[in-house]
This record gives sequence, C-alpha cells and structure tokens, in this order.
Amino acid sequence: MSIATVYSRAITGIEAPVVTIEVHISNGLPSLSIVGMLETAVKESKDRVRSALLNSQFNFPQQRITINLAPADLPKEGGRFDLPIALGILAASNQLPLSSLANKEFIGELGLTGELRAVRGVLPSILAATQANNELILPLVNVDEAALIDGATSYGASHLLEVCAHLFGQQRLSMSVNKQEKAQIPYPDLADVRGQSHARRALEIAAAGSHSLIFSGPPGTGKTMLASRLPSILAEMTEQEAVETATVHSISAQGFKVDQWRQRPFRSPHHTASAVAMVGGGSQPRPGEISLAHNGVLFLDELPEFDRKVLEVLREPIESGKITISRAANQAEFPARFQLIAAMNPCPCGYLGESRCHCTEDQVRRYRAKVSGPLMDRIDMLVEVPPVTKSMLRPAQDSDKEEDSATVCKRVLQARKRQMARAGKTNAMLENKELDAYCILSESNYQLLEHAISRFGLSARAYHRILKVARTIADLANSDQIQTAHLSEAIGYRRLDTRNT
Repeated sequence: MSIATVYSRAITGIEAPVVTIEVHISNGLPSLSIVGMLETAVKESKDRVRSALLNSQFNFPQQRITINLAPADLPKEGGRFDLPIALGILAASNQLPLSSLANKEFIGELGLTGELRAVRGVLPSILAATQANNELILPLVNVDEAALIDGATSYGASHLLEVCAHLFGQQRLSMSVNKQEKAQIPYPDLADVRGQSHARRALEIAAAGSHSLIFSGPPGTGKTMLASRLPSILAEMTEQEAVETATVHSISAQGFKVDQWRQRPFRSPHHTASAVAMVGGGSQPRPGEISLAHNGVLFLDELPEFDRKVLEVLREPIESGKITISRAANQAEFPARFQLIAAMNPCPCGYLGESRCHCTEDQVRRYRAKVSGPLMDRIDMLVEVPPVTKSMLRPAQDSDKEEDSATVCKRVLQARKRQMARAGKTNAMLENKELDAYCILSESNYQLLEHAISRFGLSARAYHRILKVARTIADLANSDQIQTAHLSEAIGYRRLDTRNT
C-alpha cells in the first residue's frame, strides 16, 4: 500500500482555499477514481493525466488508484488539479520522492503530451501560497502574472518533465521575477473636451473625492467623452489596490493581462446587460461588471435604457463596496468599490425644451422614472450638460485651449493628499459619524443647507452627500474649512433632484 499527499489551491470567489490531494495505490483490478465534489473538467483529468504520464515516459500503475481532493465539501472546477494529481501518482508509485513535495503547491492543466497549459485564478493562489510560506509551481504562461506579487516564491514550467527534473534536483526551474515596469497608459486627454466648463469642473470634483456622478443633457454634448476621460485625472493605484483589482480580473472569464497592472479599470457595459452580468453569478460564482470595475470607473451610458431591475442591484454595492452572491451550494463575496459615472438624456428624444422635442410631460415623467428615486439618492453629483455652442465647433486657438489631463490631475492629487492625511480615505468613503469631525459648518452655512434640504425635499442621505462633496470642493481650494461658496456649489449639484417636483 502506497499513499502520497500533494497540495494545490481551489478558487472560491477571490479566495484560494488549500486543497489536499491524497493518492492511494492498492492491489486490485486496474482503475482510477477521483472523489471530492468535482466538476466535469476535474473528473476528466484522469484521462489527461494518464496520457501525460505515459507520453512523458513514466509508468502508469496497473493497480487500483483512489484520489481524494479534500475538503470533500469544497467545490472544485477546471483543469488546475491535473499537475498535482499526476505528481501524486508518481510519488505514490515511488517514481518521485515524497520529500520533494514538502512546502510546495502545484497548479496547472496538463495536455496529453505532458505540456502545461494556462489556468485562471493564479493571483489568489500565489497570494495564499505566499501567506502559507509555500512555493508555487505553475504553468510558464502564468508566471508573469504570479511575479507581480512581491515576496512570492513561484516557478514556471512548460512541461511535466521540467517539474519532475526540478523536484529531483536535476535541473532547477527559474524563479519568477517581476519585470513589469510602470505602465504608461494612453488615456484620452481632457483637453479634447471643448467648453463645458461646468461639466469639466464636476468631473474634477468627482475625481478628487471619488464621488459618483450623473451627466444629463441632449445627445452630442460630450457626456460620454467626458466620462471616458475620467481615468486620465485619477490618482495612480496603490500596490494594494492593484493587487485587489488584478485578483478580481484573474478569476474572471476574460482573465488578467499583465500589461493592465496598475491600470484603473474603465467598464462600460451595454444597456442590454442582465443583472447577472452586472453583479456576477453562475453555478460557481464569477465577478460581474461592478466587481471588474473595482478601484476604477463603472460608466453606464443611456442610464434609463437599462432594465430597472439591473439598476436596482447597484444600490447595495454603491453603499457597501462589495457584493455577496449566494447559491444553493456556494457563496462568494467580491469587492465592488467602483466610481459610478452615468449619462442620460433629459427626455426620450433627448431635446427637452427645444422646438424639435415633441415629448409630452407624461412621457418625460415615465422616462425619468425608469431610474428610481433611491438610486438617484445614492448619487453624489447630478450635473446638467448644456448643448454645444457654435464657438465650440471652430478650431481652437492657442488662447482658447482647454486644460489638459496632466494639469487637472495635479490638483486632484493635491486634494486627495489632503484627504488621506486627514482621514486616510477619500471623502466619498467617509462614514456618517466622521462628518461631524471633518465637515464642520458655520451656523449660517447650516441654515443654508437646512433651507436647501427643505426647498428641494432632500433626504438625510442627500444631506450627507452634499457635505462630502463640499468637503472635496474645499480640499481643491486648499481650505481647511468648508466655506459658503463651497457649500453652495455642492448644493448646486443636487438640482436634478427637483425633476419630479
């Protein structure tokens, strides 16, 4: 009787719980059985492993082979367990020393020739292996992704024979090294936007304080153009933010591209997207658009055209910064700290107030009611974008050129620096109890704000959001206190709340 134990990692949400692979070879009719709550791809691994071992000139035991993937109640999917299963068979049949598997973890899908193929979810696995002080051996095509994690010990191999040679000490695999340099990301420049000073100002405030924002205006006024330039004025991602974002993308269907390291996501789903596409889901939960936009921007163009049920699922993650997906046999939590930017027309035709608009009041009311009041209440800034004037269409003179993204970004970074020094977070993330300490108003300003709350019928949530926006405006002005001008400007960004009055 021979038994061997090999360690690997499964994927549950953004976590990578350890999987213990126990291989037992005993006398009996030749057979191979794998147990442990397996998905179809894992069950099929026995055929891939058998061919890979034989084509790599190893002996495949003609005995009864039982393989257990523990814990038994943890769902396991994909071909990531092929490599550890193959190594477990070799160790149990005394073709590989058991001692060589100590303090090591393995993931990788095997081809029939023994070739190692890429797997998804490498970043959660390397993070968990590093925390456990274990080495991780994985496919060579995944090694650049694993190398992004500082302090990780990972080795890439392209074939099963290379892994065995490494374990025998005959030919060591090269340790992965992070060669990724600071990315020079060619974001669209804000200088391309002509005029629209009010909308540009709102975008700068949103970038400085991580505030959510809705642009409302006729077609062709530059709403989408403005939103697409928000990443160019945002602060660079921290190391922790980069790891969190890359981890979410690593387990997604699209996977993570190394050249996207430290690049803030900009997700723009079509308005026909389903609720599952937005929040994530599946029998084995995968992240949706709101999680793929984590630490970045989620842009919803033509907001009222989205299904109302799809928009309603945004309400909880906007507040909590995370989304929990529950299934009968599994539950996964994904981060969803995104900055929501949306664009909408003022009426179904888009030209409300102009002679060419023939929309009735009832049609306008129904169109705007597609976006619920509770969702609008969670938006920090509601900005009207006026029609383009003729002067905006003429070629820009040197004196008329707008500020570029680099100039605006300097002010945004300075404002964010003040916020981080004061509270360790951006103003949009301040808790309500923190507002009393960081958003102090004079008596006259309290009266001004109370009058606005009464005049526009705003909620307590809107009251807090006005304070946060005013605090950001004060930070952009390098002011320690919120002045009347700052508060008045912040109140002005709630005017769309009067649409149903």
